[in-house]
Amino acid sequence: MMRALLIMGPTASGKSALALRLAEDLGGEIVNADSMQVYRDFRILTARPTSEEEARVAHHLYGHIDAAELYSVGRWLEDALAAIAAIRARGAVPILVGGTGLYFRALTQGLADIPAASDETRVALRERATKEGAPALHADLARVDPQTAMRIMPNDAPRILRALEVWQTTGESISAFQADTKPPLAQADWIGLTLAPPREALYAAINTRFDAMLAAGALDEVRAFAARNLDTELPALKAHGAPALMAHLRGEISLADAAEIGKRDTRRYAKRQFTWIANQMRDWSRLESVDVESRVAQARSLVTEVAS
Repeated sequence: MMRALLIMGPTASGKSALALRLAEDLGGEIVNADSMQVYRDFRILTARPTSEEEARVAHHLYGHIDAAELYSVGRWLEDALAAIAAIRARGAVPILVGGTGLYFRALTQGLADIPAASDETRVALRERATKEGAPALHADLARVDPQTAMRIMPNDAPRILRALEVWQTTGESISAFQADTKPPLAQADWIGLTLAPPREALYAAINTRFDAMLAAGALDEVRAFAARNLDTELPALKAHGAPALMAHLRGEISLADAAEIGKRDTRRYAKRQFTWIANQMRDWSRLESVDVESRVAQARSLVTEVAS
């Protein structure tokens, strides 16, 4: 049985193109590992594979969730493991591709079984974050759980809040729970690849792609979503560009300003992805090439080396 291929890289780095070529060369099927591409409402805005690309090889977990739903890391892990098992049963190679580091960490390190925090604890911490700022809570976390604090950026409010919730609820660090967790996918069952394109070239690609998304109808996608009158706190609204484009539709900013905000937010997200890869994926193989053919050749060489 061939190992699963896991491909992580910053947004607009060419992950999907590489996965498609490898799937064709190796007899594989592609599984989505991007938390925004799971939602069906934003096909264009989240740069999901086109229908033509999906016709070339089988794709799984793309656009299978309605934006009105809350889709957690745990649900993705369950769906991804089922997809991997089915792909292997067909004698094909699972190729998981995306930019969501938490998805890959859940797959390769596991999800800890942590008791849920009470509503009172959750609300109190969020009020503190709003009033004092994330860095103040990060300082608190560093005192009670320094190991976790070292892995979290001082402005990463969601992860800081979650770690503090665990401490206040259980009296144990989230690191302790995670240390007792077994990985769903054993180390011997996968090969990890990361993409590392030059940053300036990547940022230029992000800007160009956002313009192309608008030309392809991204604004119409956002308009259709807005017409549903769903909760604006839903995870699907984290799609880069969606909040700014909705503000434009409300008449609050121009389309040009919305586009610049969308590009800026996407570049900032790419920067965080670079940081995640550098800190969390040190043992994954790095593909330094920028063109698809060179990446395919390097990836196949790694696959051959591991198999021999």
